[in-house]
Amino acid sequence: MSGISSAHRLGAAFAMLASLSTAASAQDAFQEFKQLDGSLKMPKLNAFVAPDGENSPARTLRDVSLEAKLAPDSGPQQQGLSWYVFSPFAGTDGKLPLVASSKGGSASFHLQPGDYFVNVSFGRAGVTKKLTVPESGLSQKQTMVLDAGGMVLNAVSGSDVRIPPAELSFSIYAGDAKEDGERGLVMSDVKPNTLVGLSTGIYHIVSEYGAVNAVIRADIQVEAGKVTEATIQHRAAKITFKLVSDAGGEAIADTAWSILTAAGDIVGESLSAFPVMVLAEGQYTAVARNKDKIYQRDFTVVAGRNTDVEVLMKQQQPQDADNQQPAQQIPVQSPQAQGSSGQPGVSSQQRPLPTYEQLAPSAGDDGGDSMD
Repeated sequence: MSGISSAHRLGAAFAMLASLSTAASAQDAFQEFKQLDGSLKMPKLNAFVAPDGENSPARTLRDVSLEAKLAPDSGPQQQGLSWYVFSPFAGTDGKLPLVASSKGGSASFHLQPGDYFVNVSFGRAGVTKKLTVPESGLSQKQTMVLDAGGMVLNAVSGSDVRIPPAELSFSIYAGDAKEDGERGLVMSDVKPNTLVGLSTGIYHIVSEYGAVNAVIRADIQVEAGKVTEATIQHRAAKITFKLVSDAGGEAIADTAWSILTAAGDIVGESLSAFPVMVLAEGQYTAVARNKDKIYQRDFTVVAGRNTDVEVLMKQQQPQDADNQQPAQQIPVQSPQAQGSSGQPGVSSQQRPLPTYEQLAPSAGDDGGDSMD
């Protein structure tokens, strides 16, 4: 699986689920992680008004107990569940009125005898069934099977460099592509180390580190009743850019930056004195523009090696130890820089253009006038 380190890595929680099938071990696995409130959005609901006076005080309320399992052989789930009980009779707006709701684990409701629809969800996994509350006698506990599991996503840079959570986000897509080749988005902006409830199946994960080009994709399978921990490996690093007059000096303000790939494509731009960008490993060129001058430097991004890239404001710059190209200065010629003779203006950092006499050979010279 490209770009992922042990996509089905069995962490402590996952290993516990794999070796034990008791309800206690399953609950410990799901309690270890922060629960993401990712329940499917419910339609706008109205207050319940039962027809023909069914909801009158004269009618006896019945106790109904409900529980849900992630897999047929797992214990009842004790957290992360959302319960909704609907009347089967649509309201004037065509929607089914909500009778009762609950969040957490197993639920108990007091309901009038009759038929209802019960929906239970765990993150983005959900199931709905019809519930009949009898007029008399004991009401059996209702058990619903979600056929769902959990997914916890994390990422590192290089082999083991931890990525700050604020700089990392995940998007979860359906595993199968549609006819047009697009995948349905299940959930976006998922933060690391967060438990996401999902129906069993394969999902396409997109991990984004920073906001430039450090993007990794991987397919991960979710199994019923288990937590799948996935650690995605980014081949990228965080680079800080500075334009300086001398090595190790202060960053020069009012500098515009463009970062180009080896093919010449711009992947990042900034107007900061010392911008910070996360870049995928590879060869790049940093171009810094300050006033009427442009300076550039080639550099290499190594996965997991966060570093500073200094561009010196000099025409000549010593070669780096890793044989990277020195910074270069490229004078910007514009109509405003033209002198009275029509020649480009000469910067204090440039040598003047040679005269005709300096260019003409000394032998055989007829002593003619120099060029205007």
